[in-house]
Amino acid sequence: MDRSAEFRRWKAQCLSKADLSRKGSVDEDVVELVQLLNGREQFFTTSSCAGRIILLDRGINGSEVQKQNCCWLLVTHKPCVKDDVIVALKKANGDAILKFEPLVLHVQCRQLQDAQILAVRSTHGLEVPLTHKGKLMVTEEYINFLIKIANQKMEENKKRIERFYNCLQHALEKETISMTSYPKEKIKEKNNSSYTHKKKRNPEKACGKYITEENNKELENDDHDDPGISVTIFPEDY
Repeated sequence: MDRSAEFRRWKAQCLSKADLSRKGSVDEDVVELVQLLNGREQFFTTSSCAGRIILLDRGINGSEVQKQNCCWLLVTHKPCVKDDVIVALKKANGDAILKFEPLVLHVQCRQLQDAQILAVRSTHGLEVPLTHKGKLMVTEEYINFLIKIANQKMEENKKRIERFYNCLQHALEKETISMTSYPKEKIKEKNNSSYTHKKKRNPEKACGKYITEENNKELENDDHDDPGISVTIFPEDY
């Protein structure tokens, strides 16, 4: 069985599994993005989150914040209000932390050249401690201020998802046109050359094959970082 067939079998196997996330389904704001990737033979998604505001309680032992060891006091994928946070904080008996987490998307890629068009980064997050050993350490006025910031980040995150979707769609369409413009022999020769002469390749040109300079500037806007995407290359053994 060739690697392409192996990848197709692996993809079908993974996408047929039950959704084990807390919600049990793909978030509404990333449904189109997930469908776009899973509709391409060279990609499939393994997990995703459109972005969320969460309130975690670490407990009284002061351990590092790890989701599997925390009490989830509040989780929302939409803008939240102060009253919900205040009510949730009353359940905290340790170190409660308010967090905003932007888009997270884990993508399996058939080969390296498929992963090149998905490389993005993000620092668009928020993490602030509110209680210590169950005692509220900030004022309600400050909590309200933090919630406004988190909600603003949620709205900005949604815009970034839309922008990323449009740029990715354009890049994939351009790639399809490029692939159909050459005979298979030339495409194969070109792909082999990209690995044989790897040291001579210009990284900027490699990315430029798929994302135009205009879209690349949009994805790397000075004022806005991009959604976080984790890309995994199809392994030899899985």
